[in-house]
Amino acid sequence: MALNLTIGTGEGNTDEGVGSRVHYQDQWGNFRSGVISTEIQEEQPSELFEINNGVPMSTINEEVEGSVFSFDFHNRDDVVYVAVGTSEETSMDALRWTLNNAVNPSSTIVFLIHVFPEIKYIPTPLGKLPISQVNPEQKENYMAQERGKRREFLQKFLDVCFTSQVKVDTILIESDMEAKAILDLIPILNIRKLVLCTTKSNLRKMRSKKPSGGADEILQDAPEYCEVKIICGGNEITDLASESLSPSPSPRAADRSPKPVQEQEQINNDSFACGCFRPKTRF
Repeated sequence: MALNLTIGTGEGNTDEGVGSRVHYQDQWGNFRSGVISTEIQEEQPSELFEINNGVPMSTINEEVEGSVFSFDFHNRDDVVYVAVGTSEETSMDALRWTLNNAVNPSSTIVFLIHVFPEIKYIPTPLGKLPISQVNPEQKENYMAQERGKRREFLQKFLDVCFTSQVKVDTILIESDMEAKAILDLIPILNIRKLVLCTTKSNLRKMRSKKPSGGADEILQDAPEYCEVKIICGGNEITDLASESLSPSPSPRAADRSPKPVQEQEQINNDSFACGCFRPKTRF
């Protein structure tokens, strides 16, 4: 299944909002085999860039008018990823907790991960039609409207980061399976610190050991090198982590491939920029 990801290139502490976008399509089958051939495209159709790596993305480059913006996801320690869902209130709680507890404004980069559903139907005067049955103009108009809604939604989170003088950028994923998409992204970007939000109703399900998906699934199946924080109502939920670590790892976590670029001994020696993030096994 092809998955669309968008990695924004925000300009740090500016009020320009979401900067230029970089789009790429990735076949997860190629990712799982350790080979990725990626095509990156600016929203402007005249710009086209390609990446062809023999390993999962270690560096993403965007070249615009002679300048080069690059970010090495594997060699940057002071990065925090915050999952931003459709609930503005709970997502904002997670972001504010991150800014107050897990960020050094002078060095930390915050990436907002937003997973949105795949568009399969387009509303028309005749009702909703499969996207394959509408003309290109109708499709593009609707897609543009949806992009505008996402920008407007994410702008609120970007503004909070700008006010806190924290560097921020966005990662957009088009997928109908939010938890799986984030789990698959962890080894690609070598995510070490991940903040998730949950509602009070889902938290009750998690505590009662009822499957709730979302944050619960990610907490259970995230690889050991990824430290996951669950935020509900603006507070960190600390009574779930030890319960989630069973003696034998889940099949998904055990079989996850490929491993991050760094060897395990380097992971163990990493010094986190913020004391509230600790190696997962120390909970």
